[in-house]
Amino acid sequence: AAAGLTYVGAYVINTYRSYDNFLQDKYALLPAAIIISVAIVMFIIGLIGLCSTFRESQLGLGLFLAIILVIFIAEVSAFVLGFVYREKVKTDVQSTMHSVFEKYDGISPESAVMDYLQGQLHCCGVKNYSDWTTTGWFNSTGNNSVPLSCCRQEVVNCTGRLDQPEEL
Repeated sequence: AAAGLTYVGAYVINTYRSYDNFLQDKYALLPAAIIISVAIVMFIIGLIGLCSTFRESQLGLGLFLAIILVIFIAEVSAFVLGFVYREKVKTDVQSTMHSVFEKYDGISPESAVMDYLQGQLHCCGVKNYSDWTTTGWFNSTGNNSVPLSCCRQEVVNCTGRLDQPEEL
């Protein structure tokens, strides 16, 4: 179980690296840190429980129970924090994404991250493709289009034009 939790925590941190331009709040990694901490504690507890069982130690088994209760409380706390702050994270991500949209120029590393994000998540804009109409890039292109990363993958000759929304 500890190895599985360690994998999940590491996966969350690794995934975070792809989207760290959008998450200004570094507390977004708190759940992953809690998961990895719980995994380390679970490993230690597993060893204590194993040794206590072989030795039939009442003190060791009591310690094992106390630590299991602490882990349970930590997991419940992580769930409650995730539930309580989900709207805050959502609004923070949306506002950060809008600011990244304003900086989009099609060339910069931030623009490449935006293209990557839209391609990976199969989306266009924060809510939809109309979010691009208020950006400086949209106004500077003058061709009434969105970035090609907004195009559906199955569409071959997509131009990103807004008069063809079925391709986006």
